Amino acid sequence: MQSKPINLFILLLWATVLQGQTATVLGTILDENNEPIANVNISSENLGTVSDENGNYVLELVADVPNTISFSHIGHADVVLQNLILTSNETFEFNPVMKTDAIQIAGVDVSATGRKSVDGITTIPPEIARKIPGANAGVENILKLLPGVSFNNELSTQYNVRGGNFDENLVYVNGIEVYRSFLIRSAQQEGLSFVNSDLISDLQFSAGGFQAKYGDKLSSVLDITYKTPTSFELRADGSLLGASGSLETISKNKKFTSISGARYRNNGLFLNSLQTQGNFNPRFLDIQSHLTYRFSEKFHLNFLRTFSINDYTNEPLTRQTNFGTLNDPRALLVFYQGRERNKYTNTLGALKADLFPNDHTKLEFIASTYHTQEQEYSDVIASYELGEVDTNLGSETLGEVVNPRGIGSQFNRARNQLDALIFNVSHRGKVAKKGKVLEWGAKFTHEDINDRFRESEFIDSAGYIIRPPNSELVNNQPEEPFTGDILPYESVQAINDAQTNRLSGFLQYAKHTKWGEHDIYFNLGMRAHHWVLKGDGFEKNAQTLFSPRGQFSIKPNWKNDMLFRLAIGSYQQPPFYRELRDSNGNINPNVEAQKSTHYVLGSEYSFTLWDRPFTLISEAYYKDMTNVNPYTVEDVRIRYAAQNNATAYALGFDFRLTGAFVPGTQSWVSLGYLKTEENWDNRGNISRPTDQRFKFAVLFQDYVPSIPNVRLYLNLVYNTGVPGGSPNYADPYNFQNRLRDYRRADMGISYIFADEKNKHPKGHWLHRFKEFSVGFEIFNMFNNQNSITNTWVRDVDTQTQFAVPNFLTGRILNVKFGVRF
Repeated sequence: MQSKPINLFILLLWATVLQGQTATVLGTILDENNEPIANVNISSENLGTVSDENGNYVLELVADVPNTISFSHIGHADVVLQNLILTSNETFEFNPVMKTDAIQIAGVDVSATGRKSVDGITTIPPEIARKIPGANAGVENILKLLPGVSFNNELSTQYNVRGGNFDENLVYVNGIEVYRSFLIRSAQQEGLSFVNSDLISDLQFSAGGFQAKYGDKLSSVLDITYKTPTSFELRADGSLLGASGSLETISKNKKFTSISGARYRNNGLFLNSLQTQGNFNPRFLDIQSHLTYRFSEKFHLNFLRTFSINDYTNEPLTRQTNFGTLNDPRALLVFYQGRERNKYTNTLGALKADLFPNDHTKLEFIASTYHTQEQEYSDVIASYELGEVDTNLGSETLGEVVNPRGIGSQFNRARNQLDALIFNVSHRGKVAKKGKVLEWGAKFTHEDINDRFRESEFIDSAGYIIRPPNSELVNNQPEEPFTGDILPYESVQAINDAQTNRLSGFLQYAKHTKWGEHDIYFNLGMRAHHWVLKGDGFEKNAQTLFSPRGQFSIKPNWKNDMLFRLAIGSYQQPPFYRELRDSNGNINPNVEAQKSTHYVLGSEYSFTLWDRPFTLISEAYYKDMTNVNPYTVEDVRIRYAAQNNATAYALGFDFRLTGAFVPGTQSWVSLGYLKTEENWDNRGNISRPTDQRFKFAVLFQDYVPSIPNVRLYLNLVYNTGVPGGSPNYADPYNFQNRLRDYRRADMGISYIFADEKNKHPKGHWLHRFKEFSVGFEIFNMFNNQNSITNTWVRDVDTQTQFAVPNFLTGRILNVKFGVRF
């Protein structure tokens, strides 16, 4: 009789323990048109639930054991989340996109580390882009933590991919191609990224071997999808660098939705840490809106509008840069007069119509206009002194320049203006049925560029004006007096008006099938591009291109969860305006498209480690490039030779291990090796300006076990140095050097007062917040002196030119907060 109470107590205690060992999966279920799906059945073992009218769901699971979750709905293929292992009380957000029967690829499952990519596309959770710290936080900040993607300048949102340059990357927002400013030469002038990370619902990236539907660029594609709101939401973020906010709305009948965002940023906090001291006033403003109206289930109309302005004013005062070695320390001391005033105003308007004739067909029609007005006005006089540094600890001049070996001045003047108008009209379609997908598209683009390019640089060394090295002036002093004009060391003056009409299209076919017990996926496509260039002062030119591409994937029916991919394709990039303009500012109409053939072999291996899911993604690649247009890079400014007089290659391998290094978080480690060289006029191979060689990067998220509301976000980057350029007019074959290695660590720590895991009851002051956090960030934690370019200074005695590094930002503390209603 006494054993019954004891057994009952043990049973209750065991039930209590089991109840504590639970975890939660939640999210929003959307269809491929980004509309919420109601009444989706979500099941795992004996547990289950359904999504509400807004597509939202919450499901509790047993913690610390593998779980398989199935999402099923009539008219859509099942989505299966396999081997999901969550720790006790952990909350995992998963937002599946359910496709129709014909599009869903059977046998390729979703795991906790993401969907297996049969087409080589990397999918990144948007929340990571919003949370991970960086001097220029956002999408591009995360891309630079991927293998094969790099750029050694934290103030820039531009990036290189596998040996390419900034102009070789495609960027789409909701299927609309977006553009960057033309004239920006320095990352500190660049401002905000086009992509507003607060508005993103989906982020996909390919570093090469991408499908024919993505366009005509040589290196990569970034495909962004903005949110379709399912409820009202207001977000605001602020820090010492600026502020941002976003608003999501939906009408009562759910036909009209809107999402808007505004951002303001001032980089003065960063610029004050540079070695050049001065009065900086960099102001950047960006406003974006995406509106959708659903006339019916078969017809949706979307409108995207953006406006951004970069207003950069700089009045430099002094600079001292110490360089050299311990045995031979040197310094460059500069005093400035004058100022620089640059302004870049960009607007984009796009109208998109989505038609769904039936469950298997989708048609898109897009019209967009991009307009940019840019100006660079600069009058800066720099008086410099090059000498040794006094290292005598007892000296009154410790740290100052002594024994000057180079004294001179430099006057830079610029009056550059550019007005560009780009108009696009395009159509895309897709039919998917029974594992087969047919896609097609056509696009017409008109570009109208008006450019006024006037720059000059005078160099005075020890009282003598230095003539340009290619000058043919005869000077017979002192026998004869010299009466020639004073010429600038470097001068460019050009007026260009150019118009380009482009007609492009693609057709591709994809199929999923079986080979025995193995799943096979292949995609075959063809792109065509015809472009015509005309304008004042040069002859009309035209070119037609054809680019076949193909991808093949196999998921063997093995015990180990493996996927293998192979991609081969032709990628041809017709020249944009900057590629047509040579170093003298003149347009060469005979420049043809640069060509590259990609060979990519990759694999994905999903496994369980420490009872948590991980995926190892590996790729080896080779790019064979012809018709190459050589260029130089100075900070973020690219100058082309406007000649197709080189060939090149890029080869390397990339690895990324991603998973739950800490339960309830996603982190990854990236490792990459790259070698890229070019051959000018059969003179032999030399390193390209983007020859990065070795890269190591870490994205890490953590929390304090005893205080789980304290979150840590960390990103680490190590890149070996890229070629550091050469003095003006120097032959790159006679002058090869590299910048120092790039090392940087950014850390953010936040305290989460409220979020999906920390909800508060009514009456509590935090109840109204969906999310509320306060924290701080430390940029460049270890205060590494990284450099982006060199300033070349001449020694009067030996006429030797010294490479003086231009250092980037130092250690900086930033305070921030974020709220969401």
